[in-house]
Amino acid sequence: MRYKAEKGKQALLRALIESCGEVKTAARHYDLDTTEPISFSLKTLEELLSWQASDADFFNVATVPLANRQPPLASSRPRTLICHDMMGGYQQDRFIQGAEAKTAYAFYHWDYIDIFTYFSHSLVTIPPVCWTNAAHKHGVSVQGTFITEWRDGAKVCESFLAGEEAYRAVADKLVQIADYYGFDGWLINIENTLSETAVKNTPSFLRYLTDQMHGRVAGSLVLWYDSVLENGELKWQNELNDKNRVFFRSCDGIFTNYNWTEQHLEGMASDGAEQLHNVYVGVDVFARGDVVGGKFETDKALSLIREHGFSAAIFAPGWVYECHDKTEFRQNQDKFWGLLSDYLPTHRVSLFPINTSFCQGFGKNFYCKGKVEEAKSWFHLSAQEMQPLYIDQKAERKEGGWVRTRGCPHDAWNGGSSLLVEGKIPSKHSTVSVRLFSVHVAIPRKTFVSFIYKLEDSPGVKVSLELKTINAPLCSYQGVEDIPSSSVQPELLTEDHGLVTQFRQSCGLWRSEGWVNRCYLLETEGCALWDILVNVYRGAQQEDDHFQCRIGEIKILDAESLTAAPVSVQSPSLSAVVWRRGVGSGVGYIQRLFLNATLSWHYPAPLPSHFRVYWRKLRSPGAPPSSGQEPRALIGRAYSTVYRVVELGVPDVEDSAPCWLEFLIQPVTREGFAVPESHWGRLVLKYTEPSPSQTASDGQ
Repeated sequence: MRYKAEKGKQALLRALIESCGEVKTAARHYDLDTTEPISFSLKTLEELLSWQASDADFFNVATVPLANRQPPLASSRPRTLICHDMMGGYQQDRFIQGAEAKTAYAFYHWDYIDIFTYFSHSLVTIPPVCWTNAAHKHGVSVQGTFITEWRDGAKVCESFLAGEEAYRAVADKLVQIADYYGFDGWLINIENTLSETAVKNTPSFLRYLTDQMHGRVAGSLVLWYDSVLENGELKWQNELNDKNRVFFRSCDGIFTNYNWTEQHLEGMASDGAEQLHNVYVGVDVFARGDVVGGKFETDKALSLIREHGFSAAIFAPGWVYECHDKTEFRQNQDKFWGLLSDYLPTHRVSLFPINTSFCQGFGKNFYCKGKVEEAKSWFHLSAQEMQPLYIDQKAERKEGGWVRTRGCPHDAWNGGSSLLVEGKIPSKHSTVSVRLFSVHVAIPRKTFVSFIYKLEDSPGVKVSLELKTINAPLCSYQGVEDIPSSSVQPELLTEDHGLVTQFRQSCGLWRSEGWVNRCYLLETEGCALWDILVNVYRGAQQEDDHFQCRIGEIKILDAESLTAAPVSVQSPSLSAVVWRRGVGSGVGYIQRLFLNATLSWHYPAPLPSHFRVYWRKLRSPGAPPSSGQEPRALIGRAYSTVYRVVELGVPDVEDSAPCWLEFLIQPVTREGFAVPESHWGRLVLKYTEPSPSQTASDGQ
């Protein structure tokens, strides 16, 4: 392959777009400054109606299916929706392969919510894939937004609501987009007046869209925002009433405006004709206008909403990030959701195997097996792992005990953070028990458990993992949370046990760095896992004991997975190749050669959690690694079977002799096991020096 040098980043982007072969649409898939793949919105009706999936769209397809949960979203209990509206949307979260960022907004209290809506003021807001992946791991449904506003919005509505053919064309595209990108529904927000014809067709549009979504995407929801009335007037009602009921009855529910009073809630509740859980009462966390609660008093609004039996729609909870010291984001986030916790019923995720290092999807460093692998701040929500219950509890005042769990970036086993469990055991008690996860999943007859932790400044304190189970038939028992459970004590395995040896081999190189690893075997018959707890035991002294336990990882696996045969990466390929000769970041003013290309491969979808992508220069093609080949270097981590290599500095050709690069793709299974190198994907790229007429400086 011969390369063509381009001039500057704009030339690089232009070459990339041309290499994709779809010039009109490819530009929106790549960042103008970095040329990295990005998530995006559609801004015009023409863009929506002409949307078709391209190769570049595959970057933005969610790879995590919506996890089963109990109770299911379709149950009749009140729900909690959060609507994420931050600074116009598509901030650091738009970078599909992650971003280097000292601060960024993330959400990790997933057990408290049922629906995540991504909002922006573009016509069609497609949720960034990282949000869909993170939410789906926790059984949370994801919605995009379709919005029209003011005069321009009215023109759009007059066009697509002119008749059945027009509104069906729009609805069909919205269904195709949700199905292709892997999210679960739409918030429809018409904030402009509608003509008589347009408002007459709106219920039909909603019914058609809702029916098509239900038929195409299991468990999907279409919600209507409280704005337009049945006569076409734009007038927010702050409630469900006879003026907007026709829209409510044409879809799955209504998201009310924020300026309601308790009288509005009482009126809706006394009506009694509709299902209250399909009315999502809006709460603006910024507390704009005449609203109940908001900010750190949002609990006042939630208290009233739950008292009357409604669902809640919490708008712009990113207030804790936008309006406060960003270096204290975790503290403010935990404070905000802790104040609401009494009004937020949790759900149980039906997910197995369970494998989490408590990574929240961002951090100051990236850790691998207890050591810093990359020393830089980063943000990548697709890397977020299963999140625990975050608590801050105090015992009775006279006893003085307390316990708190929080994410901590200062040390970790894998990813960007660990879980810090800290507190004080009162002198009258010997143990503190902390529930980390509530789940609802059948477990195999032989279940392998790994628990990695550190005790810090806690002399004499001991910890253990506790599991609670129920009879497996109750896994399908819906609507009841108070199911009797039993604590089980798995067998602690010795270091020389065959399963422990196999586990350590599957995990790869082991560096403890002060971490303790305990492995257990749980043998059951017909049981389901219900709760995962950590117990902290006081020392021999009589006074109050302070403790700090850093949990690095918990794995709960089918014991047979330890001996499962590895699966190989298939059909690695390289496409959209663009070369650039110029100055890169951090290399002074030295002219270098840079490679940009898309790697893709095949691997069975249920098996991997992610892939590690490496490269190295080959001294000669086909030579084994033991023959003095250069060491491999990590390029990045992929959470799908496609990865864009961006501005990779590669060796220059010497004396017109060809150069070879090797790309390597290492799967990491959902159990967290690195697949042996013999099963990695490998691809060799050969390139040669162009003639002087083909070479250009980028002018820097």
